[in-house]
Amino acid sequence: MVSAGAVRTVAGDVPAGELGVCDAHDHLFFGSPQLPGQELRSLSAARAELVAFAELGGGTVVQWTPYGLGRRAADLPPLSRETGVRIVAATGLHQAVHYDDATLAGLRGRLSEVFVAELTEGIGTSGVRAGLIKVAGGFHALDAHARWTMSAAAEAHHATGAPIAVHLELGTGALDVLDLLCGELGVPPQRVILGHLNRSPDSTVHLQAAATGCYLAFDGPSRANHATDWRMPDAVRALAEAGHGDRLLLGGDTTTAAARSVNGGPGMPYLLRRVRPRLVAELGEEPVGRILVDNPGRALAVEWSRP
Repeated sequence: MVSAGAVRTVAGDVPAGELGVCDAHDHLFFGSPQLPGQELRSLSAARAELVAFAELGGGTVVQWTPYGLGRRAADLPPLSRETGVRIVAATGLHQAVHYDDATLAGLRGRLSEVFVAELTEGIGTSGVRAGLIKVAGGFHALDAHARWTMSAAAEAHHATGAPIAVHLELGTGALDVLDLLCGELGVPPQRVILGHLNRSPDSTVHLQAAATGCYLAFDGPSRANHATDWRMPDAVRALAEAGHGDRLLLGGDTTTAAARSVNGGPGMPYLLRRVRPRLVAELGEEPVGRILVDNPGRALAVEWSRP
């Protein structure tokens, strides 16, 4: 069964042109032992973030929360209906530190099958299908876990057509990821989204990665150990001026309760309240509009296949 050029949302497949303004990387629900006490579990807070995003013109949020980290897939369709914001869910697996040994052991030998099932049948018993695969690299390297998860993601991509989104640790390892996914494993670059490029403002690496045809995501306001926000507009402008404006994505990446706008943090509204006008001042209204509206549609819309 094939759906030509559709984005798989939690409410079903839609044409790329229906996404509207897109937060291409964020989290409504997320929980990890690496962030104790900061879990995103509140349904009312998730609803409030979506409403705030919609009030600023937001149309779609892509949740990169993968397997086993509290996706709450069954709650996503009602949230989408109530707020009018489309939601794209993820399958995939994060770095090993986010899981206990029993969880990882239970996935050995069947990881790609889990990804495919969540993309084509649904996450657990929710019936909600994922629209992308999220995996993660390490700091300037790819360990055995990253290679395992990326190999499974590539298998699932070849079976379904799904895009693969990659968490780059502090923005590093982009070229190693592309060598593995696109070189060894045969995933077309235009089906790969590299996340967190804002955290490592290396313009040479950015240009080399963009030249392959992959998508580059600048996602989330800076934290203490990341590149500061003032470097991001320069990086985006350099890529656009080099002819790669059609490969850029923007997101918020809200991963802790304290970072939500309802709790006094930047949250989902920050992307449109602060990042968008800052980039408009640098690039102009039309290019930023394309980055927020057109590019996510191309990055996420695929001809879905059922194995």
